[in-house]
Amino acid sequence: MKVALLGDTHIGARNDSPLFHSFFRKFYEQTFFPYLESEGILHIIQLGDVFDRRKYINFNTFKTSQEYLFNKLNQDYTTWALVGNHDTYYKNTNEVNSLDLLLGGFHNINVVNEPTEIEFEEVKFLLVPWISDENEKRCLSAINTTDASVIVGHFEIAGFEMYKGSVCDHGMDAKVFKNHEMVLSGHFHHKSKHGNIQYLGTPYEITWSDYGDIKGFHVYDTETRSLTFVENPHRMFHKVHYDDSNLEVASVIDIDFQQYAESFVKLIVRGKSNPYCFDVFVDKLEKAGVYGVQVVDDHFHMDVASDEDIVSEAEDTLTILKKHISQLDDTVDKGRLEGFMRSLYEEALSIE
Repeated sequence: MKVALLGDTHIGARNDSPLFHSFFRKFYEQTFFPYLESEGILHIIQLGDVFDRRKYINFNTFKTSQEYLFNKLNQDYTTWALVGNHDTYYKNTNEVNSLDLLLGGFHNINVVNEPTEIEFEEVKFLLVPWISDENEKRCLSAINTTDASVIVGHFEIAGFEMYKGSVCDHGMDAKVFKNHEMVLSGHFHHKSKHGNIQYLGTPYEITWSDYGDIKGFHVYDTETRSLTFVENPHRMFHKVHYDDSNLEVASVIDIDFQQYAESFVKLIVRGKSNPYCFDVFVDKLEKAGVYGVQVVDDHFHMDVASDEDIVSEAEDTLTILKKHISQLDDTVDKGRLEGFMRSLYEEALSIE
């Protein structure tokens, strides 16, 4: 028997952007559900942060997401959805959460707001929601006493990457899970593994912090007790390099930019000596149907060979914040400050 595991979905992300709704829909309709149907998978565990905003829901967002996700889950699958930190109204308790209020009427979607054990063909799973001050003792007790082979949660564990290159230096100690066969978690958007603990990552790109990061979902096989990753082929963010030192207008006209349609592009300019050629390049890129082009001037990095080495403007906001915080005086609680700035950044994305 196979069970699908779906990471943080963040419905309503980027200020309820219709562009991201379209992007999410593409994943579910062209990748996720077709794969489940081809493999005969009927059970899904979603790992928390179903919705993006903690405080409220946009009515159109809920209607649109029902069309491409929730109605399908309710009709054809049995789903367990964990309450994540983005799903809770208060920060110290999960008592008021969007999943109970919005998904409670879907009979095949089970909201996990307390530690819950379920079993598939003699493989027991312990499902653990976001751990708050109010439920911490109950959650830790369930983790310490369960005989479940697989623990699935929405954990904040120190030592794992929140985003690519940004390591969490606070939260739970990984030793809490040392006696368990497999621990699978949502919350951090970067897919990673250390020992018996795996962060499954988000199924799709949501911010520029996700650029270049592999995205998709996982399938657990109860017969082999193994986890298989299914990649999402769709990308929302692209980086394109421009250097007209050996480029002519005629050759620009022949470039096919259709691969960047319906996505955001960072145009990294390494050399620009022909303004007309550059204008033709940008115009053709925009006419390919991109959502937006951000030009990054790279004149100070002409000797850089790879995109990974580009810093300054080409870095994402969280990386810049982390670097500045790391340079502060040691009297500052850098971990706490970084967490606070990350929460501000996530809130800012909701009102941008």
